[in-house]
Amino acid sequence: MKIGIIGAGNIGGNLTRRLTALGHEVSVANSRGPHTLTALAEETGATPVPVEEAARGAQVVVVTIPLKAVPDLPKGFLDAAAKDVVVIDTGNYYPQQRDGRIAEIEEGLTESRWTERQIGHSVVKAFNGTYAQDILDKPRPQGAPDRVALPVSGDDEVAKKVVRDLLDELGFDTVDNGGQDESWRQQPGTPVYGNTGGVEAIREALRAASPERTAEWRA
Repeated sequence: MKIGIIGAGNIGGNLTRRLTALGHEVSVANSRGPHTLTALAEETGATPVPVEEAARGAQVVVVTIPLKAVPDLPKGFLDAAAKDVVVIDTGNYYPQQRDGRIAEIEEGLTESRWTERQIGHSVVKAFNGTYAQDILDKPRPQGAPDRVALPVSGDDEVAKKVVRDLLDELGFDTVDNGGQDESWRQQPGTPVYGNTGGVEAIREALRAASPERTAEWRA
């Protein structure tokens, strides 16, 4: 597939490494410009581009930037993407550590629902509770007893299947966490966040989640 990745930090960089290794055509962008991505491009064969160009022709776009930066994405950055583009949101709200107060999230809106409103497009929430190094170190073949499962949330069932198939290709099982209004179950501070268990462990962690944010994850 043609995949655009916006954000070349730990998650974005390692997804670029894995997806190019699997043969996908990857364009990668960050806020500092393509000239800062030369080393990653040389390592992986990905194409460094401006943020405005990252989604051009892409069937999948990964948005993996700080939540506070989402409103600053270029207006219409998805306009040149493939007609049925699937957008993956890896973001998390870190009010004390990075993002400052976002009133709508503090009032109960899920993080990915907030992102959807900023970019004007539905998203599939995935990889938000995954350690970046695990993207490189944890992949296992289908059926392996130690295969890690990742939760996935989204309202668009077709888009969610695209993401789940992509995660399977990357070497991970998935657990469907339902629609975006249920995505609070995989936000920071929940039992599934950072969890490297298999399918049953992830299902149980999602069931055990509480919608109330603890003090560490409130502004």
